[in-house]
This record gives sequence, structure tokens and C-alpha cells, in this order.
Amino acid sequence: MPKNPRFWIISGALLVGGAFLYVQLHARKNGAAPGETTAQGSPKAPAAPGEHPEMREGRGLDSFVKPFIGTGGEGHTYPGATVPFGMVQLSPETDVRYFKESFRWAAGYRYSDKTILGFSHTHFSGTGHSDLGDVLLMPTVGPLQLEPGTPDDPDSGYRSRFSHEDESASPGYYAVLLKDPQVKVELTATNRVGMHRYTFPQSEQSHIVLDLVSSIYNYDGKVLLSQLRVESPTVVTGFRQTRGWAKNRGLYFAIEFSKPFKGYGIESGADEEYKGFGKSGKLLQNYPEASGKKLKAYFDFDTAAGETIQLKVAISSVGIDGALANLRAEIPDWNFDAVRRAARESWSRELAKVDVDGEEKKKNIFYTSLYHTMLAPVTYMDVDGRYRGLDQSIHKVDGFTNYHIFSLWDTFRALHPLFTILQPERDGDMIRSMLAHREQSVHHILPIWSFGSNETWCMIGYHAVPVIADAYLKGIRSFDPQAAFEAMKSSASYAAYGGLGDYMKYGYVPIDREKEGASKTLEYAYDDWTIAAMAKGLGRTEDGQEFGKRAAYFRHVFDTSTGFMRAKKSDGRFREPFDPVYAQYGSDYTEGNALQYSFFVPHDVQGLIELMGGRERFLERLDQLFTMKVSDEKFKQVEDISGLIGQYAHGNEPSQHIAYLYSYAGQPWRTQERIHQIMTTLFDDTPEGISGNEDCGQMSAWYIFSALGFYPVCPGTLEYVIGTPTFPRATLNLAGGKTFTVLADNVSDTNIYVQSVTLNDQKYDKSYLRHEDIMKGGTLHFVMGPHPNREWAIAPASAPYSMSR
Repeated sequence: MPKNPRFWIISGALLVGGAFLYVQLHARKNGAAPGETTAQGSPKAPAAPGEHPEMREGRGLDSFVKPFIGTGGEGHTYPGATVPFGMVQLSPETDVRYFKESFRWAAGYRYSDKTILGFSHTHFSGTGHSDLGDVLLMPTVGPLQLEPGTPDDPDSGYRSRFSHEDESASPGYYAVLLKDPQVKVELTATNRVGMHRYTFPQSEQSHIVLDLVSSIYNYDGKVLLSQLRVESPTVVTGFRQTRGWAKNRGLYFAIEFSKPFKGYGIESGADEEYKGFGKSGKLLQNYPEASGKKLKAYFDFDTAAGETIQLKVAISSVGIDGALANLRAEIPDWNFDAVRRAARESWSRELAKVDVDGEEKKKNIFYTSLYHTMLAPVTYMDVDGRYRGLDQSIHKVDGFTNYHIFSLWDTFRALHPLFTILQPERDGDMIRSMLAHREQSVHHILPIWSFGSNETWCMIGYHAVPVIADAYLKGIRSFDPQAAFEAMKSSASYAAYGGLGDYMKYGYVPIDREKEGASKTLEYAYDDWTIAAMAKGLGRTEDGQEFGKRAAYFRHVFDTSTGFMRAKKSDGRFREPFDPVYAQYGSDYTEGNALQYSFFVPHDVQGLIELMGGRERFLERLDQLFTMKVSDEKFKQVEDISGLIGQYAHGNEPSQHIAYLYSYAGQPWRTQERIHQIMTTLFDDTPEGISGNEDCGQMSAWYIFSALGFYPVCPGTLEYVIGTPTFPRATLNLAGGKTFTVLADNVSDTNIYVQSVTLNDQKYDKSYLRHEDIMKGGTLHFVMGPHPNREWAIAPASAPYSMSR
């Protein structure tokens, strides 16, 4: 961010006159449809509805997407309007909370709430931490109120009651009736612009409130600076800099109204009026500006019954000129329905990459999951390719789309592997974005959990590394592999991060020197294995040997006397006392306990089986995990551990591969039982239908893979462990016109067991599927039945990859 953000406001003022005329006079100069961009971020026209087979059938796949799934319970999703991987996520806020209270409102919206605070333009999908919620707007009618009020007393502010009966959402669209002002709100979006349509009653006291104070993860002092300038009776520009989860995040915006406002006011938060204007609401006479930490504004209108007022809100990390350019490039006119239609068509094209047959409820869950996998990471650049980097300087991309919101501790497991199948070009661009992040980092390492030109250092591991290795080994080469490999090594060698210096010294992370040492040792060892795998692919033998050795460091924290992975002190002794059930943040494990984390050796499950005493003992331990009952007094469950079956916690990522491990021990039918149990008890098509944080698409990617019948237990192996398919037919529509179809004869809620498998009409007796078999196209054919086939894929040679096998 520039040292003086006022500079951008003044610069924007000089540019806005011509820009505003441009917006009014030059509609669709380049023929682009709103909301659609190429991989480089430039506009492109949408395909006609007739080009989509599912739309020719009379019902679009978007009709199976239910955006309210996950907005209740622990899902933390939002129901608002966005396009696939869109920079704008325009959605309602039902409440904002301070610090720890903000957990349940991480996406700004909870289905159980009864009031709406307003509609803002940036949101996380399914995270366990909150931030964003930028540029909040709210239509009101009657006496002006600039305070938000409370859920218990909405009449004390501009907040409004609402009912779910008057609310709807679909991909690219959200609508609700605000009961108190009797205003219908409709929202849609392009990549960088949110569009509002408000239908007012008759009134001489209609207002639109702009609140630059309110934020998700709200507290006094979060806003470091905000600025606002009224450029004309229809254009307002501004800026906001915040210190939240991201410690220094700036966002610029430009708002255009379809109708000139008759008056306005800006409140700075001070007792006196600011620069001579405040709550007067007088007719506009000039174009004033204001700056401060608590800016709010209002815009007054006379409205006839049923009159609509539309708004276009563009955002930018670069400057007001960038926001204005985004606005005029993506929505040059006032055709709300056309923008909504273009958003729907963009979703239809993406959803059509997977075509399934089956029961409607299961299709609702499946396509909503597919939808959720495309809500992060999201575009982070203006239409001209500029964006604000981690170094707070302005950069310009060269031939790719820059992305942000990298929740890598979650998404390396299944979301990015799903991208290698359905979104290989985007996955390559995401990796290029990570490499750019590394170049801009003073630490010269890849992102950990980053967004908004900031690194949060949240969670553990260096999990950009497996994302890069998995993509490279699967043939995605849109990035420089040698530069990427050097970046991977830098991240794995940054001694100041998370006990890495001690990890390299001791071969584990000592718990007396670093918290969560057991988890960190296990996750670093897996990341190191992916570096070794990529080193082999690049022919870098010495590096492969070094990181292959480090990949075996998981053995250093295995306690043979208890059979668990345990935290070890720097003197070589395990920490005492030890309770494998105890789970609490800041202890030996990260969002889990010893029961769960002892199974995190995805790259060497056979080695783990041997450590635990062989197949039978390993299988007993798996069963124990799923059946163990623990009293509430003993199990100190933290808020973010959910989706429990015994001590298996599907709501937390460290557990999500475990049900597939039965196949490594020669009992694939047990994997089939457990996967069916998880899918039918922990997923639903209701607002509470996601059993834990959606986590930027990871939970949904798990469901998609598992419903197809296979899952990437160990990204980097190029293998997917076979489970149990959900649909009688599922077809992946791949790049180059190829298709891969999964058929499941007789599949049902009772016929969950694999009886036999063929791949391209050839008998198949392996409990895993190779990536190349998917990408070259073909058919995987299951025959399902009500009883286990205890002979299929049980031989050691049929088991998936393990490092020590």
C-alpha cells in the first residue's frame, strides 16, 4: 500500500470524470459479457445456453446447487452471489463479532440468525477464522439511522428482520425481502464487480447506507484508515485499510448508482460535522471527501412504489483507478438480468465438467460440493493484470491469472488434486501465484495461509510444496519446474518457521521448544517426501536422497511402548503424562489428538502398519478410532473439532484420509463401509449439511472424490485409493474432449460393497486408480452388492503406494 492512500483518492478524482463518461457512453466496447474472463483475466463472451447439454434437457445443473448448505452448523459458508473463482463474493451479513466470538460468523452469515446487517463484497467460504466483509451497503426507508443496531433490537439501527421464506439463492444470484424497510434486495456479480438491485416502496425517505466501519471479525481499531469521495451524484469512490487476521490489508472501491441521489452525508465518527457536512442530507452542491477510521455515509432518494435502484460496486487492491477500470470493463451498462444470466452460464459450464445420474438429494449434495470447490482460491488482480503483492508494491502478471486465499493446510489434501483433473490450467496459475508470493516475501518462502497481500502464518506445514509436486508429476507444466523446486527447498529449509531448524537438527520438532511438535514432525515428513518425489522427476538425485531421508522422520516420534505418534522433547524423551484422547489447541497436536494423528503418514502407510505391529493390530487401531466412546469430561473438545464418529473427526482435516487406510491393510471392504457411513451420516442437503468447516473447498472436494469412488490419500503418488461409488453413472468431462466414466451397477444405500471392477473392459484387482488412467479417458466399471467381496484387491501387491514397500 502506498504510504499516503489519499494520493489514490486524489488521483481517482482526476480520472473519474472521463471514466464516468466512458461508463455512460461506451457500453460493451469489446463485446465482452459481464463476469467472464479468460485465464489471463480478460473478458470473454459466454457460450449460448444451447451449448450446454444439461440446459438442453430443460434443467440446468445449477438447479442442484443449494448455496444454503453449510450456512448453519459448523460449515461456515455464505449464500451470496459470485462467479467461479470470482474476486467479488457479494453476500449478506447477519452479524459481526469480536475475536473468538467471530468464529461462527467467519463467512458473515448464519442461517439461524433473524436479521440482516447489510451486504458486503468479500467473504471466506468455510474457514475457521474470520476477516473480510468489505464495503457494506444497506437500503433503508424512514428516519435515517447510521448505527447498525443489534440482533435483539434491530429497530435501534439500520439492521432489518428477514424470513427464509422471502430469501433465495442460486449460483450467481441472491435475493431477500428486508421486512422492516420492505425493500427487495437482489444481488449478482461478475469477477470483480458486485451488482445490487433494490426494489423500494413509495417514500421520500429512502436511503442507502454505506458502512466502512463494520467488518467480519469486528473490533474497535480494526479499521486503520478509510477514505471516501463523492465524485458526482452517481459515483462514489473510496478506500479502506484494515488490521484483522491480515495485518495490513487495503481495498479500493468504486460505486455507481443507477439513479442520482438527491442528497448525502458522511459521518466521520466524531461529534462534530466533518468539513461542514454530516447528517444534513442536503442536496449535493460539490464533491467533498472525508477520511478517518469510522466513516459511514448515506445517500437519499425519493422512490415510487416498486421503483428499482441499482448499484455497481467494483473492488481493487491497486487503486481507485483500478476499481473504476474493473467496473467499466465488466459491467458497462445497467442490465442486471443479463449479468445474472452470464453468472449462471459461467457456473453451468463449470458444473458440466462432472455429469452424474442419481437421486436428487445426492445430486444436490454433490453439485453444491462442486460449487463450493470453486469459491477459493479467487482472482486477485485487476482487468489490466495489476495487483498488490506481498511486498505491498504493485505488480503486473504476465500471461496468467493471479489468485489469493490459499488455505493450504486444508486444500493440499483433496481440493488441489481435484483441480489437477478438472481445473489443470487454473491449478497451474495458482502455483504461479504462489511462486510470485515467494519472490515478494522477505522470507523467500511459499505461502502458508495467505490472502489479501498478507501472510497469516496460520496452521502448520509447508503445504504449497505437495500442491506443486503433485501438479508437476501429473504433467502440469505452465510454471517453471526448476524455479518451483528451488522455492520448495527454500520453504523446507527456513529454520525460523515452526521449529524447522530443530526438525533438521534433531529429526523431529521438540515439544519443549515448539508447540504441536508431534503434528509438525508428521506433516513436515510428508511434505519432504513430495520434494523427494519431484526431485526424482527432475533427475536431482542428491536432493531426492536428502529429502527422502527426511521423509522417514515420522519414525522418530512413534512410541513403540504405546503404539502412538507422540511429542518428544529435545532430550529424546517423550513428553509425560500422555493421554491419547486429550485434544486442545497449543498442545502436542494440531486440531486433533494422538488417536487421529498417529495415522498421518500418507506416504508410507505400509511403514506405519509395520510400526504398529502388523496388519491385524493396525486394523484393530482403525476400528478403535471409529468406535471409541469418550466422556465429555475427558475429551476436551475444542470448538473446531466436529463430525465425530467415535474419535474419527471428519470435520477436521487430519482425519479425512483415515477411512481409506483399511485398503492398505488388505480389507478394502472396510473402507467401503466407513466411506458410506461418513457420506450418509455427516453430509446432508440442509443448512447443517456439512459436518465441519468447509475450509475453502476441502470438505467438498473430499465428498466429490468419495462420491466418484476414489480419493487422493497421498497427493504426489499419482494414485487415488478406491472406495465406494455413490452414483450409477458419473462422467468427468476432461480437457481435450476426453471423458472418464464411472459406472456402478446395482449401487444403492444397501449395495455399497464392490463385487468386481473393470477398467476399460479389463479385469481390475487393485485398490487404487492411477491419474493417467483418468486423464486419458475411459471407463471404470463397478459391480456393487449388499455383502463384502473379501477376495477383491486384498493382496499386498494390490495395495496403494507406500514409500517403504
